[in-house]
Amino acid sequence: MNLADVLIIGCSPRDGGNSDIAVHETARSAVSIGLSVEKLFLRDFRIIPCKGCRICAQSPDFRCVLSDLDQGRLILEKIDLARVVCFCSPIFFYHLPAQFKALIDRSQSYYERWIATGNQKADRKALCILVAGRKKGDALFRGSLLTLKYFLDPFNRKISELCLRGKDGRNDLKKDTAARLQVSDFILRELENS
Repeated sequence: MNLADVLIIGCSPRDGGNSDIAVHETARSAVSIGLSVEKLFLRDFRIIPCKGCRICAQSPDFRCVLSDLDQGRLILEKIDLARVVCFCSPIFFYHLPAQFKALIDRSQSYYERWIATGNQKADRKALCILVAGRKKGDALFRGSLLTLKYFLDPFNRKISELCLRGKDGRNDLKKDTAARLQVSDFILRELENS
């Protein structure tokens, strides 16, 4: 499997929206400092929801029974192996989109591996750019950030996040130069410290 320096995952079910713009801004920023990039969009992959069977816990290689039926394991392997991973996701009703949540739930096999091998400490980065249409709400990102933290623990990753509010229209981020600069500055700062 060829690995880029930065794996960028677009988590929106909608093509061309604000989180896709964040994906492209992230890629542009990483390339500007000489890093290689792989972009993928979850909407282009088939991910079957976790069945909660916990067969992965008994499997010698912690393999999910759904691994041969969809592309969930392929994406999780990329997340596991990437030097730096960046998730760009919209917020729907105070949480992550359904397909992203399905991928997170499918990471149970990685959680089982992590528990069995002794809960290693997070020593790698995961960057998270969350984009919400709402302009206010104290808990707007809280549930998503908590979910992302626990999702990324078994991959030994610590999150750094940028949360953007008030980007509801399809091109709101594209039209907002200051917000795009925030994305670029965040990415450059985090990549230089990784």
